[in-house]
Amino acid sequence: MTTGSRMNAGKPGGGGWTADRMADQKGRTFVVTGATSGLGLVTARELAAHGGRVLLAVRDAVKGEEVASSLRRAYPGADVEVRRVDLLNPDSIRRAAQEIGAAESVDVLINNAGISMVEHSVTEQGAERHFAANHLGHFAFTALLEPALRRSPAPRVVTVTSYMHEKGELDLDDVAWSRKYTPLAAYSASKLANAVFGVELARREQSSSSPIASILAHPGYSNTPMQNKGTGIMGIAMRVSGKLFAQSPEMGALPQLFAATQPDLTGGSYIGPDGRGGRSGHPTPVQLSAAARDPELGRRLWALSRELTGIRWHTAEV
Repeated sequence: MTTGSRMNAGKPGGGGWTADRMADQKGRTFVVTGATSGLGLVTARELAAHGGRVLLAVRDAVKGEEVASSLRRAYPGADVEVRRVDLLNPDSIRRAAQEIGAAESVDVLINNAGISMVEHSVTEQGAERHFAANHLGHFAFTALLEPALRRSPAPRVVTVTSYMHEKGELDLDDVAWSRKYTPLAAYSASKLANAVFGVELARREQSSSSPIASILAHPGYSNTPMQNKGTGIMGIAMRVSGKLFAQSPEMGALPQLFAATQPDLTGGSYIGPDGRGGRSGHPTPVQLSAAARDPELGRRLWALSRELTGIRWHTAEV
């Protein structure tokens, strides 16, 4: 099956799956990272509109409160709150996870936040910034929320990657990118790390007595704020291309909404658009790259991530 292959599972009753086909989510708690713009905002909005309790896990708490207020106005009675988390700051990740875990049973964690096209810089962990924010931050946040997820009768983690993961190459001996660096290559590598993490988590959860379903999703080619991040000629090309050819954030968010709410998905499932090349369309199960499914790469990435973050999982250490 190729990345853009189609399956009827994504098209119940004919036609593509859309958010209005989502079941009532009342009684379920969702944590959405990066929920103040783009795909995360659309995801939070649809979950709130369908009755879910939504925690906006965001770096900018002021902007998060603005979004929460707007959702409450749009959907009277919507249960939306803000939790501040900076995925580049280990202390912030720990505080946010402790705050959420002390009061919540989390049904679904949607690891949506991400950065792209930033200049080269290295964190205190010794990791290049794309890798640190997009992968390590979510690895740590997910691990620290594991107890809260285990309290749910059907816990799920949705890891949002990109079709660009197919072009990514992970050099686990140089996660600082101390040699040749380009923003696009580093971004693609971080998205491969997201995919490898999601698959490895699914593998480890197979032996759990109360498994967390690890589901992956990608939005295709979507016109989000990330399209405005590049600089120079590359940045101009991204902005023009995004406006002319990319699908809307509302369409781009459908795969992760499908991944978060469809009850019959199994761990390791990967959801993306059903159109040509997986760039646009309605959500359907698709196939990950061979690198994303490489078990040895999965084990090595897990071990390195644990070492760099200093965080061990409670039960997913097999």
